[in-house]
Amino acid sequence: MRASVIQIAVDEGESVESRRRRAASMVRDQAGADLVVLPELWTTGAFAYEEFGQEAEPLEGPTYETMAKAASDAGVWLHAGSIPERDPEGPLYNTSLVFSPAGDLAAVYRKIHRFGFDKGEAVLMGAGAELVTVRLPSTTLGLGTCYDLRFPELFRGLVDAGAETLVVPAGWPERRRAHWTLLAQARAVENQSFVVACGTAGTHAGVPQAGHSIVVDPWGEVLAQAGAGEEVLTVEFDPGKVATTREQFPALKDRVLGLQPPRRP
Repeated sequence: MRASVIQIAVDEGESVESRRRRAASMVRDQAGADLVVLPELWTTGAFAYEEFGQEAEPLEGPTYETMAKAASDAGVWLHAGSIPERDPEGPLYNTSLVFSPAGDLAAVYRKIHRFGFDKGEAVLMGAGAELVTVRLPSTTLGLGTCYDLRFPELFRGLVDAGAETLVVPAGWPERRRAHWTLLAQARAVENQSFVVACGTAGTHAGVPQAGHSIVVDPWGEVLAQAGAGEEVLTVEFDPGKVATTREQFPALKDRVLGLQPPRRP
């Protein structure tokens, strides 16, 4: 399986429409890949809070249309990162879209864990409530977004739902880059899954981004990692390694907690 991780730069001064065109061009350049991944909130910047409401769009809005066509043109499975989605009957959501090689919408994931504590995304956007997996010909994706990476129970739930490759688009800040790499490896090891984590480059509303997108195998080995700037990270891996790893080292079978309600004395 060949995955292309597009670590696009999101800097002030470029219009959202320009970013859409540029991202679509980068996706089309990945024809021949099996999976292409864009980062979190790349249309606005993950820390550009004032732009969330201004640039929010309906689910089937301009980014949806542009990315659906790009997936079809390239003939790839496309995780189009996430957008600020405006639900006509509710709040904004941090919403990920996945398209098939035919350009059809294959999955929608609304970010469950919102970052910011008492400000930013945490108060401006609603929380998703559903775990989402996507079946590809050679693997099953489990979807998370950025801050979700800090919550292992989400990814264990995805594994219980059949996930073998965990895909995490993010707008992760440079000041916590060490956590980014550490957590990506931890989620891979504890779930015996591949992790494909796509960050952004550039600066979001004055917040330098970590970049360093990363692909990790089920043993925690880093297969490839990007630098700090805009680039496309391409890596080939064998999805069958998930089953082999789980068979050779069947730690998931030894789980005790979380499998059933605790017994009452």
